Amino acid sequence: MSYLGVGVSPGIVPVYHNTKVFDKRIRITELVLRFLILGLGVLAVVLIVTDSQVKEIFSFQKKAKFTDMKALVFLVIANGVAAGYSLIQGLRCVVSMVRGSVLFSKPLAWAIFSGDQVMAYITVAAVAAAAQSAVIAKLGQPELQWMKICDMYGKFCNQVGEGIASAFVVSLSMVVLSCISAFTLFRLYGANKNKSTSW
Repeated sequence: MSYLGVGVSPGIVPVYHNTKVFDKRIRITELVLRFLILGLGVLAVVLIVTDSQVKEIFSFQKKAKFTDMKALVFLVIANGVAAGYSLIQGLRCVVSMVRGSVLFSKPLAWAIFSGDQVMAYITVAAVAAAAQSAVIAKLGQPELQWMKICDMYGKFCNQVGEGIASAFVVSLSMVVLSCISAFTLFRLYGANKNKSTSW
């Protein structure tokens, strides 16, 4: 069976699929995911950047902020970049839908595919690093005698946890979006292959 519009039934009879409906669903899904990434990426950045808590320890005041953990700095930068990238790509999707055009340019498809892949890898790596740091902050590391920081800075840890959860949804959405862009790209090559080969 082919997803390019013409499939082959078990009886070797051509079956025609409605590709316009399928393309429209793909474009709408891509648009929704891009704006979901934009919104949740900005939310993650705001939750983490605005989070701070002051604790008094032996008459010294120590302020916990996101810059104290380099994994959170990486998470903020990655989500900011992903949100900006999704805004640009979302606007491209809107223009494409308004014009009613479908992506047929291989260089543009390769650029979108590459950008989506890079963003997916960066967001997944940032979430993994931040989650590891959060686990150490929450549970400590008894073997190294690292204490549980979240026992002292509960509000800070809770808000960072909300930001990491939002960033996790962003990274999952980027992975799904990179699969969609891969499908869009390689479908262009499948269409040319079927046109040029005749058996």
